[in-house]
Amino acid sequence: MKSVVVWMRSRGRWLAYSSVLFLGLLMLGAVAARPRATEAAGASFRGYLPVQVKQVPDTSCEGIPHEHYSIIPVDPVMGPPDAPADQHPDMNLALRGYVENPTAHRGLVDYGGDTDAHAPQLIELFGDRRAPTFRRVYRVYEWDGEWPGVYGVIPIADPEVTLAGLAAQPGELIHLPGRGPDIYQGRYLALVLYAAPDRITLKYTRDDNVVWGYTIHLEGICVEPRLLALYEQSVAGGRTHLPGIERDQAIGRAMSDELGVVIRDNGWFMDPRSRKDWWQALMVAPMEVPQIDATESEWFIERQRLLEERVDINDGQ
Repeated sequence: MKSVVVWMRSRGRWLAYSSVLFLGLLMLGAVAARPRATEAAGASFRGYLPVQVKQVPDTSCEGIPHEHYSIIPVDPVMGPPDAPADQHPDMNLALRGYVENPTAHRGLVDYGGDTDAHAPQLIELFGDRRAPTFRRVYRVYEWDGEWPGVYGVIPIADPEVTLAGLAAQPGELIHLPGRGPDIYQGRYLALVLYAAPDRITLKYTRDDNVVWGYTIHLEGICVEPRLLALYEQSVAGGRTHLPGIERDQAIGRAMSDELGVVIRDNGWFMDPRSRKDWWQALMVAPMEVPQIDATESEWFIERQRLLEERVDINDGQ
């Protein structure tokens, strides 16, 4: 019995010594793991807490409920285009493409020569009709004019800018640039020649081509979904009617902070920076605008000839 008691006491002391030793090792490990004062001085503590990310809705492609669109008859004299619009480099600008011109002036410019008081005014693209900010300027690629032909290889060299990247707010409403004359029933100013989810081509006559009159291409625009659907239905119906756009009508929203704008006259690519042509409301604005001499340029000579013809037509009416 005595030996059992001695054994029990010995076992108890051993357990006690073991516990103390275990606790000591734990404390020693904690001290060893703690950084030294010289190391901790430059250390930082990172805490990771759960974060709730607020989802910002994409408003760039929302519909425009207050707008309503209709189709109008296409002038049958010249007939439909010689290729489907989505495969035609004169209607679908994506086929040609464009390249940035980093050396050209990013702002309004002045040219000499005559002016068309009825030219489409790009200042009306935005609801507040603000003076433009040019984020970038581009050169559209040429097409040889023989469908399908060759395109997207050589950029148009003159004028030096044929597409303007205008500053915009994503989701901002984009309107039809206005002009004086209408093309149908005193209400409609332009015809939709081509539309895709991110671009649209507008024609200021009822001809189903870009041969005569003004044409505008808009890039980086989310075309209003109902307008796009109406265009697609019109194409499926044979293009005898296409959507007509009324004065100051909203046609879509800016997809990003840049809206691409091209303007043409009788198929010729114009310089969208020209203040006297497309930004006439800013002619009296106090600003320094570079003067460009284009009197020897083929596009400028053709533009002046067209303006003289229009004056003669108006005088004869």
